Amino acid sequence: MFKNKEEFKTEFTKRIIEGYGRPLKEAHITEKFMVLEKLIRDQAAINWALTKEEVQDSQQKQMTYFSMEFLIGRLLVNNMMNLGVYDIVKEGLADLDINIHELEELESDPGLGNGGLGRLAACFMDSLASLSMPGHGNTLRYQYGLFKQKIVDGYQTEIPDQWMSIGNMWEIRKPKHAVDVRFWGKVIWDDSTGRFKHVDAECIRAVPYDMPIIGNETTVTNTLRLWDAEVSTNIPTNKDFRQYSQEVNEICQNLYPDDSTLAGRTLRLKQQYFFVSAGLQALIKSHLRTYKTLDNFHEKNVIQLNDTHPVLAIPELMRLLIDEHDYDWEDAWDIVSHTMAYTNHTILSEALEKWPIDTMRALLPRVYMMIEEINRRFIGYVKEHVSNPDEVFNHVLIIKDGQVHMAHLAIVGSFSVNGVARLHTDILIHQEMKAFAELYPTKFNNKTNGITHRRWLAYANPQLKELLHDTIGDHWIKEPDELEKLMAYVDDPDIQKRFMQVKRDRKRILARYIQKNNGILVNVDSIFDIQVKRLHAYKRQLLNVLHIIYLYQEMKRNPEFRIYPRTFIFGAKAAPAYFFAKKVIKLINSVADVVNSDPETSDYLKVVFLENYGVTLAEMIMPAADVSEQISTAGKEASGTGNMKFMMNGALTLGTLDGANVEIHERVGDDYCEIFGLTAKEVDSLRQSGQYNAWDYYNNNIKLKFVVDSLVDGSWSASREEFRIIFEELMNYNDEYFLLADFDSYIKAQQDVEKRYLDKSAWAKMCLINIAKSGFFSSDRTIKQYADEIWHIQPVKK
Repeated sequence: MFKNKEEFKTEFTKRIIEGYGRPLKEAHITEKFMVLEKLIRDQAAINWALTKEEVQDSQQKQMTYFSMEFLIGRLLVNNMMNLGVYDIVKEGLADLDINIHELEELESDPGLGNGGLGRLAACFMDSLASLSMPGHGNTLRYQYGLFKQKIVDGYQTEIPDQWMSIGNMWEIRKPKHAVDVRFWGKVIWDDSTGRFKHVDAECIRAVPYDMPIIGNETTVTNTLRLWDAEVSTNIPTNKDFRQYSQEVNEICQNLYPDDSTLAGRTLRLKQQYFFVSAGLQALIKSHLRTYKTLDNFHEKNVIQLNDTHPVLAIPELMRLLIDEHDYDWEDAWDIVSHTMAYTNHTILSEALEKWPIDTMRALLPRVYMMIEEINRRFIGYVKEHVSNPDEVFNHVLIIKDGQVHMAHLAIVGSFSVNGVARLHTDILIHQEMKAFAELYPTKFNNKTNGITHRRWLAYANPQLKELLHDTIGDHWIKEPDELEKLMAYVDDPDIQKRFMQVKRDRKRILARYIQKNNGILVNVDSIFDIQVKRLHAYKRQLLNVLHIIYLYQEMKRNPEFRIYPRTFIFGAKAAPAYFFAKKVIKLINSVADVVNSDPETSDYLKVVFLENYGVTLAEMIMPAADVSEQISTAGKEASGTGNMKFMMNGALTLGTLDGANVEIHERVGDDYCEIFGLTAKEVDSLRQSGQYNAWDYYNNNIKLKFVVDSLVDGSWSASREEFRIIFEELMNYNDEYFLLADFDSYIKAQQDVEKRYLDKSAWAKMCLINIAKSGFFSSDRTIKQYADEIWHIQPVKK
């Protein structure tokens, strides 16, 4: 590691010459950027190699996190900070007349994820390394990621996210660890071996690209492995090579291909099996290099399945053990069922994956045979353990109604099943997965999500970090529970005043971005009310918009109606085929066009939609928020992590008692968050009773009626049909997510927020208390719980 800026300058200048054959002064800015990234990666490589050697020599148990997504965000600053060289590099570059911030801005957000699922995985990777735990990631090397969002005339349009346009200098290609993954074909019985054999298969080469996961103030460096698809040497003889090449390229082209067609669904299943099979083959090879037997595979490896996408790991590991390593069923099942652990992230039925039998059997014939046998033996287990198996089967069968139920397979094949917030886990145990919880009472447990406080507070908000350092020291970066020490200062007028200045500084940074990118001038002294997350009906961005419409209508109808200036900020991507969600984006932008250009209201009310919401943009947004909108229908959000990021940066949570909001509320109390709306039990009771009627709310609340009618009366579009689908969802499809039921409660909560904000001292105290109580929501705490209670892994022995 370079020890000072002089050593850095020498090495940096030397690499420019070696890499591009030109002196530093003639190097292009992209060349400087790529050299810097590779230099930092190489600085980490020594610790990376030593970590692998230490784990192997001490024969430690390791965890591998199988996930379709790792939304890691930009890595340059994060890695330099974790290595402790950021200031050295910054000063060295300045001496060379290079602005480090100009280089930072060239880095793209890696297109390896979409939303909370992927960001959680990234936070977990950071915490594992920073806690010196041997834990690695396994996923696909997406060429384009999900999509880059552009807003054109208020509509979301999708263009390719070319995140690797100038390369990814963090990764190292490892062709010697490549493996073949097989699709299609058929399964025959081989008399000579007494085994089933998969023949006429289409082989695709899986090549790993490894990225270092650098811990904070530790030499431990873990690995994020990305699998890329390449043409195999075992090219199918019955396949047109051009068609084969196209099918190979499709596997890693995009995250979550459109599943509205059979071809799209098949490609998704291909992706899932591809990275699962490749990852398992690599783990087995690595294990055998050290131990020479797989008998202890489950004692030295644990695999965490992040949602249902990687659940094919269960039958695939069975296939590998039985077909390629000569295990009998019982011994193989003992290894598999003690290796796999499953995290459930949703109770939404549409998100609990189910695959048609015909599709799976054709694409993965031998794997499907394994699933059939797992299901057959599970049926026998149920018959042995319950008195009413026929009633139970309807809730637990793996293969049912012509489909393979992946969540059911995950529960049967894992030794641990966890939810991601206490309320979510309770719903799993007592409602959605009740039959399974009664069959396997010791499997279910809760692990409330967390976020890495280093990225989301220390690095994203240096102004607040400085305030905390001056107040409580810097030990909280290593021990986030130390944030609790801030409680001793929440009533201090000087600290309150300084915090409000920090917040204003952060709002000014976001306001400049909004003016540059949206052409909207916003008041930095207004309340920044922010909702940023994936666009989905249950997250209820629409409820937020309905409230904005209510405010606008009241201001227009009643000249005496005034509000404290508010800036409502949205950021969200909608799935390309999710028509309703895309209409909500259009509605937000249409309302913004009217509200922002109205001279009677624009001084008090602004609406902003920030396009292409992602990690880097979130790092600017979170520190600037006054109000954190967490308004999902109670019982629908598994946890949420945006709520934690806002809280950690000193914002008021305005939300329902859903997901981790419940635990935020418990920690700060009624006085320091704003809770509204139906509870999960009330929602469930309304739904079960069948007595909910959206028209009753509409007909009995004149202000609500005006708001809803505006969707189809031409208020926001020249065409009265533009937002008809939204009106229909609310009224004629009976408001599935209870927006109308919570409308009045939400308005009152917003009025209470305004009253709170007018008392600046009380507001500052509230924000400081939220920061002080946010240490619990660090992913360091979550990872310690996983390590102690599920994975049983220890810090790397040095």
